[in-house]
Amino acid sequence: MQEYERLREHLARVRCRIERAAERAGRDPQSVQIVAVTKGIDREKVQAAYELGLRLFGENRVQEAQRKFGENPLPADAELHLIGYLQTNKVRHAVKLFALIHSVDRAALIEQLHERAARVGRRLPILIQVNIAGEEQKHGCRPAEAAELLALGLTKPHLDVRGLMTIAPLVAESELVRPVFRALRELRDQLQERFQHPLPELSMGMSNDFDIAVEEGATLVRIGRALFGD
Repeated sequence: MQEYERLREHLARVRCRIERAAERAGRDPQSVQIVAVTKGIDREKVQAAYELGLRLFGENRVQEAQRKFGENPLPADAELHLIGYLQTNKVRHAVKLFALIHSVDRAALIEQLHERAARVGRRLPILIQVNIAGEEQKHGCRPAEAAELLALGLTKPHLDVRGLMTIAPLVAESELVRPVFRALRELRDQLQERFQHPLPELSMGMSNDFDIAVEEGATLVRIGRALFGD
C-alpha cells in the first residue's frame, strides 16, 4: 500500500508539471500523454500504475517485454510501446507485442517491420527516431536522413508513420536541451509540409527534461524515474 501511495503522489506531481508546462506554451494538457517507462519494473507495479489511470507503457527491450507481458498482457484499453533500440532479429516478436514502436532508425528495419506486419495482417504504427544532438553513443538517424526514411515508410501499406522521436543529451540544466526538442518539432513541421502527410506524434522528453519537451510540442513523454523512483 505504501508503494501504491508513493506512485500515486509521483503521478500527481508529473501530471501537474505537464499541465503547467502545457499552459505556459498555450497548449491543451490533454494533448500530452505519459508513456510510463517500465524497464526493470515488476508486473505488479505496472498493474498499480494502470489502476492509477496510466494507459501507455514503454519497454526498452523486447526480451524483457516478452517475459513481463507475454503470458500476462496489459488490459485491452492499455498499450505497450517499444522505446528502445530494436534489433532486426527481434522484429517478429516486436510486431506481435507492441502497439507503437518509437525507435525506427534505418531502412532495413522499415523493410523488416513491414514484412512481418504484413504476415500477421496488421498496420503497425511507428515513429522515426532522429539523433538530433548527434551523439555517437545514441541510436537514431541523422536529421538529414529523416526525409528518406519517411519517404520509404510511406510506401509501406502495413506501416503507419505517426511522427518522430528523439532522446536528448543528459545535462545538468534541463533548459540546455530546449534546442534539441525545438529542432525535432521544426523537422516534423518541415516533413509534414514536404510530404503532405500528418505526423501528429512527437515522442520526446524524459524524467529530467519533460517540462521543456512539453513546452516545445511533445505529445508523448517517456517517464520512468519520476514515477517509479530510481
